[in-house]
Amino acid sequence: MAVSFQPDVHLNLNVRGLGLSATLAINERSNALRQQGREVFKFGLGQSPFPVPAPVVAALREHAEEKDYLPVMGLPALREAIAGYLDREHDVAFRPQDIMIGPGSKELMFILQLVYYGDLVIPTPSWVSYAPQASIIGRRVHWLPTHRANHWKLTAESLDALCQRDPGRPRLVILNYPANPHGYTFTGDELQDIARVARYHRLILLSDEIYGQLQFDGRHRSIARYYPEGTIISDGLSKWCGAGGWRLGAFAFPQNLSWLRDAMATVASETYTSVAAPIQYAAVTGFQGGGQMDSYLQRARAILQGLARYQVELYQRAGLQLAMPDGAFYLFPDFTPLEDRLRARGIEDSVTLCETLLEETGVATLPGEAFGRPAGELSLRQALVDFDGQQALDHADQGVDETFLRQYCGRCVQAMERMVDWLG
Repeated sequence: MAVSFQPDVHLNLNVRGLGLSATLAINERSNALRQQGREVFKFGLGQSPFPVPAPVVAALREHAEEKDYLPVMGLPALREAIAGYLDREHDVAFRPQDIMIGPGSKELMFILQLVYYGDLVIPTPSWVSYAPQASIIGRRVHWLPTHRANHWKLTAESLDALCQRDPGRPRLVILNYPANPHGYTFTGDELQDIARVARYHRLILLSDEIYGQLQFDGRHRSIARYYPEGTIISDGLSKWCGAGGWRLGAFAFPQNLSWLRDAMATVASETYTSVAAPIQYAAVTGFQGGGQMDSYLQRARAILQGLARYQVELYQRAGLQLAMPDGAFYLFPDFTPLEDRLRARGIEDSVTLCETLLEETGVATLPGEAFGRPAGELSLRQALVDFDGQQALDHADQGVDETFLRQYCGRCVQAMERMVDWLG
């Protein structure tokens, strides 16, 4: 006689109630709707629309037969290439032995929070996975308030006020710039002010600079220039190299945080072991740069800047107070100035806002609530990525104007115009 067995549910309390990452969930939902025959504009998942640069693809093909386990910390040649890249592009000095390679910067961030026993401090809004990672591990999360008028940026004053209220606690502060979800970055003066507060309170900064190479003016500046002894830089291939699915990220540690680097390596050795060998060999080419990589980045920046400018101008004419972002491929509009009009249509929060947009326009976005904003705030994040990146790159040298955008980024333009028409 067969006996049916249903095991009892014994989930870790830290993961009960957590859902799939909001960005991944909206991507899977968008794909499912498309399979049902619905027209969906994918402004949800922040995946680069551009192809992996040809030299990097060629390097992967060349090294496809590499099959051996590599060192836990990463391929020596890659660690050397990344140290050179940080010096060349951002004028910060790290040794190859200061670099750690992981299967995406996301995994490295999780391990960092696991091994460092301290509170997590992040601005609101912030990328959707910072806080859930801390919750899974059981760390306290402190959200620092920001304001639309200040481009949603953490300030030295708010950081200092938090530390003064409860002095002496170990804290990990994450800065992300140009930022997901809003695309704004810090000025040099703002970075220096934050560095002074961090030094005074002996904070560890994780500077998530994965979008640094997509700053529109090509002049990204790392806070490691001003607080080298306490800043860990996070970077990788997913955003500026178009290789999100390759899953390769890197951390650069100051020498005096070698104890933290070594603890992370211990955890890595017992979990993912090492990053796929062919990917690491190919990544060397990406981080070494060169003329083809420079051209690729210049054209990508021009396209993304053109798209952002077109959408910002549409929103401004519709009555929104939205400033031009500094980089990446995101916008974070706050529809509060139009709240009377939206509430009259039954839209009281950001989740309902995004659900209604998807249902009535086919544009998939993410609610501000997913990034730590108050539920009643009518904000959302849109990723301007639903276009053929290869085709756009091939023609970007002719200049990125409205004609170019309509011809080579037509789905993005159509989606942006649908959203603004819907508002009216």
